[in-house]
Amino acid sequence: MNRLKYSLLFAALGAIFFIPFLGGVHLFDWDEINFAEVSREMIINEDYLHITINFQPFWEKPPFFFWLQVLSMKLFGINEFAARFPNAVCGILTLVILYNIGSKLYSSTFGFIWAGVYLGSVLPFLYFKSGIIDPVFNLFIFLGIYFFILFFWKKENQPQILLLQNKWLYLMAAGIFAGLAILTKGPVAFLIICLVFIVYWIFQRFRLFVGPHHFLIFSIIAAAVTLVWFGIETLKNGPWYVTEFVRYQYRLFSTPDAGHAGFPGYHFVVLLIGCFPASVFALRGFFKMPAPSHHYQQDFSLWMKILFWVVLILFTIVKSKIVHYSSLSYFPLTFLAALVIERLVARQLTFARWMKVMLSIIGGLYIIIIIALPFLGMNVETLKPLIKDPFAVANLDAAVNWTGFEILPGVLLFLVLALSLWNLSRDYIGRGLMLLFGGMPVFVMLTLIFFIGRIEAYSQRAAIEFLESKAAEDAYIIPHGYRTYTHYFYGQLQPGQNPNRHDKEWLLHGDVDKDVYVISKVNRNSALEENPNIERISSKNGFIFYKRKVKQE
Repeated sequence: MNRLKYSLLFAALGAIFFIPFLGGVHLFDWDEINFAEVSREMIINEDYLHITINFQPFWEKPPFFFWLQVLSMKLFGINEFAARFPNAVCGILTLVILYNIGSKLYSSTFGFIWAGVYLGSVLPFLYFKSGIIDPVFNLFIFLGIYFFILFFWKKENQPQILLLQNKWLYLMAAGIFAGLAILTKGPVAFLIICLVFIVYWIFQRFRLFVGPHHFLIFSIIAAAVTLVWFGIETLKNGPWYVTEFVRYQYRLFSTPDAGHAGFPGYHFVVLLIGCFPASVFALRGFFKMPAPSHHYQQDFSLWMKILFWVVLILFTIVKSKIVHYSSLSYFPLTFLAALVIERLVARQLTFARWMKVMLSIIGGLYIIIIIALPFLGMNVETLKPLIKDPFAVANLDAAVNWTGFEILPGVLLFLVLALSLWNLSRDYIGRGLMLLFGGMPVFVMLTLIFFIGRIEAYSQRAAIEFLESKAAEDAYIIPHGYRTYTHYFYGQLQPGQNPNRHDKEWLLHGDVDKDVYVISKVNRNSALEENPNIERISSKNGFIFYKRKVKQE
């Protein structure tokens, strides 16, 4: 009965926090708009097998997430809410799944803590408000590994845990979820899973914990799921997609993609600060802990630590450094945090001084930033001399209304953190942790409400509003000097146009058959200013807008 009650509770909390305001701001360049555009073009083409951007083949991602967005757009229309809705649903399911897995492996209390910690940490919360692929992709990988662990325990006749299903059903579930992960973002899913298995095998002192035939069956099931699309695509169009896909994945691993380079410790910092406050407690989980009640609990903890380090090291090696690359780590990180918190509540661990210091430092950083931003926004002229990038300086000219009330999320976090630390320091552990992880979702939601629209106004809104104003015109719209997907989605690009439209030289200098609008940035427009065929029509917040008129016969 408790399981059902708390499952419904977390489903309700997920709906309350993840669904509201999904459509409150435009989609953000690149990933959100990129993926939504793929889904929009699927609907326009009425072709759900072929993935296109600019109505040309797009081979960087498989289609499963786009299918989810298509279903959402069929329900809610082609808009921001629909593009983000699948991840809100994923967030609701994730909380319910974590509660139930935690309850099965430990207790209802542990399941409650794990789901609550996930909901109450910054980046895990934020990703369910986005339109990117990773939340769905990560959930499938996690479930693939989880069911493989259950298969392993069932095969070994682990006596301490009740596993009602046949071992082959657990293996089949593992293969299905692994296949869905591959179908969501590609073979990197299988790579991660295999690396986790290999590291676990090493920890088993090279003892084959499953037979080669078991792994083969798992792989065949995963591959069979992917054939729903990969197979049909290969049969219809040959192996070109797979070839290009592999080349793209290699480029991601070997070179910084589109300028997304970073220092070696990038993802360590992202997880420490971005997964606050779970990250502080998770750190303690990497050191010696009180012995668990059952052997399988110790084994699961090992699996989670392996998953964490595999993801972190793998994407530290990868040249491209993007925040969401390490997001699969949120599952093991919040698990370890929940493990530490359960031990704190049970008085098997003490709330150490270093935890208080780290909570204060990282929480204080959030508070300072949130409280400082409104005052900086109201005094942007004082910032301009400090900024060297002309485009960033021009962004600050956006008409953004700062009232001062935007400090409220920072004030709330200060109160939450202060009360939590006060209770924790006086050994009111349960009350202090409830305050901390209960207050964090409210803080994150308020921060989004107060800030995300204003940030978008500075960063991209001028360009998007221009595109929306020209979407109904029969004209070409292109960017110049920078890469973007905004002109496809918000310019409502349609198929069946002159094939020369893919030739930028033709659009800027050739004999075009209709007007051309060009969007550039203030620091990348010199070539356009020298082009006598192009007229500068307006500018706003660092974006420069040009028009090339078609020659009249």
